[in-house]
Amino acid sequence: MNIHPTSHNEPEINLTPLIDVVFLLLIFFMVSTSFIHESEMKVDLPEATTRPMEQQGPPIQVTIGKGGKIAINGKRLLNNQSATLTAAIKEAAGDRQHPHVIISADAKTDYQSVVTVMDVAQQLGFERLSLATAQRRNDP
Repeated sequence: MNIHPTSHNEPEINLTPLIDVVFLLLIFFMVSTSFIHESEMKVDLPEATTRPMEQQGPPIQVTIGKGGKIAINGKRLLNNQSATLTAAIKEAAGDRQHPHVIISADAKTDYQSVVTVMDVAQQLGFERLSLATAQRRNDP
């Protein structure tokens, strides 16, 4: 006589931990992905009515903050001297002969900082130079 009947249980796969891991990966990728290009400095651009020109190749982004602090491609410079600026722009240009240099200067920055960057770019022989502006809104 068999007191303990043998039951045949089918093995189950618990999907709850798998779903938890997938949701955590989804959240991780959503948080770590950047959708817009942000600079380390907050820059309030002056306004213009013309459209920006077409870009060919990756440009060199020179950002000048309110206090005259300069960053090239998101990397802040130690000082604003011409020698430091020249070395940093040469490094950002690499082996490109005529890169496009875009200067994004805060509307409240000193004019001298913008002129210094333009002068260094000219001394390096870079002719494609643009000043970034914000598009003016036509409010009725």
